[in-house]
Amino acid sequence: MTAPLHRDAPPPPVAPDGADLLRDTLRRHAAGVTVITFPGPVGFTATSFTSVSLRPALVSFCVGVEASSAPAARRADRFAVHVLGTGNAGLASRFARSGVDRFAGVPWRAQTDGLPVLDGVTAWLSARITLRQTVGDHLLVVGEVDSGATAAQTTALVHHNGSFASAHPLV
Repeated sequence: MTAPLHRDAPPPPVAPDGADLLRDTLRRHAAGVTVITFPGPVGFTATSFTSVSLRPALVSFCVGVEASSAPAARRADRFAVHVLGTGNAGLASRFARSGVDRFAGVPWRAQTDGLPVLDGVTAWLSARITLRQTVGDHLLVVGEVDSGATAAQTTALVHHNGSFASAHPLV
């Protein structure tokens, strides 16, 4: 009897760092683009916006704990979320930049409490903050919707593979 022939198996793949794996995976996930604002005015581009509950009407977003907008997210009692369409790509880029006055040249109006609401967006809503929780290297913020408006139907602006893109219906 002869022993079965064994071939050298290829080495197992090296497990990537969890952060690298998450980053690579999320680059393949298209996400809607929003701008979050606080009184100040303070604002930033976010793809982490999501609904939490319909009753009560709750929404959430995350901001990096080291981000320039994080102090405003910690102290504000309200925020506004601006849903962007493809015509707002410049706005998304502006609010994603560091070290600039993000509101310079951007048309907006302040609500009575100073909350900035941007003009020309697909939709916006404002919310009263009900929960702040540090989760890993981000601050999770949840708010109860108290006002908002929608504009004409537009093609959604999405972020995919490191770039802004448009979301067109397939059917």
